[in-house]
Amino acid sequence: MTNLPPDRPSAPTLLVGVDFGLPHFDAELEELGLLAQTAGLNPVARLACKRKAPDAALFVGSGKADEIKALAAQHGVQEILFDQSLSPAQQRNLERHLELPVNDRTLLILEIFGQRARSHEGKLQVELARMQYLSTRLVRRWSHLERQSGGIGMRGGPGETQIELDRRMIGDNIRKIKERLHKVKRQRQTQRRQRERRDAFNISLVGYTNAGKTTLFNALVKARAYAADQLFATLDTTTRQLYLGEAARSVSLSDTVGFIRDLPHGLIDAFQATLQEAVDADLLLHVVDAASPHFLEQISEVQRVLTEIGAAEIPQVLVFNKLDALEIERRPLQMQDSFDLAGVQTPRIFLSARQGEGVAALRQQLAGIVCACDLGTIR
Repeated sequence: MTNLPPDRPSAPTLLVGVDFGLPHFDAELEELGLLAQTAGLNPVARLACKRKAPDAALFVGSGKADEIKALAAQHGVQEILFDQSLSPAQQRNLERHLELPVNDRTLLILEIFGQRARSHEGKLQVELARMQYLSTRLVRRWSHLERQSGGIGMRGGPGETQIELDRRMIGDNIRKIKERLHKVKRQRQTQRRQRERRDAFNISLVGYTNAGKTTLFNALVKARAYAADQLFATLDTTTRQLYLGEAARSVSLSDTVGFIRDLPHGLIDAFQATLQEAVDADLLLHVVDAASPHFLEQISEVQRVLTEIGAAEIPQVLVFNKLDALEIERRPLQMQDSFDLAGVQTPRIFLSARQGEGVAALRQQLAGIVCACDLGTIR
């Protein structure tokens, strides 16, 4: 990712997406454009194309690569950004062919996470994911890494190449970061055991990025957690006590990182400690952007990640947020109903976290669930 000083304008960027026939392909590259803007880039042109399979060398093939090069020159582009993940060899070959920096969706998400992480744990998790990503880019990507650095007065053993030395150093860093994250995870487990001893009921907000989880969190607990109309505004888990008058008790409410399509597996692994809040929850508030034309695909992606982290069996309430952004003809006739979620009829409520409409009804619904749980009628 091209890094520019704060006083320099954003780098003009060309967005490229390849349709391999998958149902979730974003032909307009809308989400990639939002990600690029969130990272501080300036998308000035977009190009989408179709292929049956990726080209082993250039991902898009030589003909389309020439077209990308011409379009980049026409718009004065300084960076090419692909909506899919590139192999190290494909990235290297494209940079040589296009004579411009080439990056992919994975690095873009890592860049955003690096900019947004605030807590010590969050920064450790991002650094681990970046190190794991970088370790795969050492394979025949930079020719200067192929020189040998062994010998008298040099680091490394006799004949050890620079790439081997760098790989070993990255491996050492990964090991150290994992050890530090393990300590953080133990601290979280201690905190959870303390909550369990207090007979706490744990609720976690989950959902696709920019669905309005943090805005809803602030509305429920009167907090001032950072919320913005942008992707990945929240990275670090925030937990507060939520008092439910109808249940005459408090519950623990946690705001977690948002999910996204093609979230890098390295990030899922690295953020396991953060996502553990969702795994250990008694109830998940699955926040959905009701105004998004892609809300069904976003729900499916969240369900996929929940399955991957072992949280798929936890009871859910679907919160269709951004009611205020729906056109009159799309507004629901009923504010509360049920939704078929993977064959299970799941409670659903419509609300506007920003305007407060429906928030009181959600609190009443949560109180009913907590009371039923206290009586032992549900999990």
